[in-house]
Amino acid sequence: VQLVESGGGSVQAGGSLRLSCTASGYGAGISCMAWFRQAPGKEREGVATINRKRTIAYADSVKGRFTISKDNAKNTLYLQMNNLKPEDTAMYYCAADPAPSPWYLQGAYNYWGQGTQVTVS
Repeated sequence: VQLVESGGGSVQAGGSLRLSCTASGYGAGISCMAWFRQAPGKEREGVATINRKRTIAYADSVKGRFTISKDNAKNTLYLQMNNLKPEDTAMYYCAADPAPSPWYLQGAYNYWGQGTQVTVS
C-alpha cells in the first residue's frame, strides 16, 4: 500500500487548505483511512477518519472546521481545513488500515504516507 499526501502549505489564521492523499496498491484490504498530525515535540494525533461505510469521526479540536471525504473512483482521501488556527500547525499524515481500533491511535495503522506540512501563522 502506498499513500501520497499533497496540498500542505503556509496560510494565515482563518484561511483554508485542502489536503489530498492518493492511495494505491491496496486492493480490497483497506477499509478505513484517516488523517493524523504531529506538531514538533508532540505525539501524533488522530484528526479525522472515514471508513468504507462512510462513517466519519473527528477529533474534538477540529470539529466544525475540518471535513474528511473520500473519492473512491480516484482512490483519494481529502481533508478540507477551514478557519485554520496557529495550533493546527503540524505535519499531516494520511493513514490506512483494514480495521484500526481505536481510530485515533497511531499504533492502530499499518500504512502511512510521508506527510505534508501545514503552517498557520
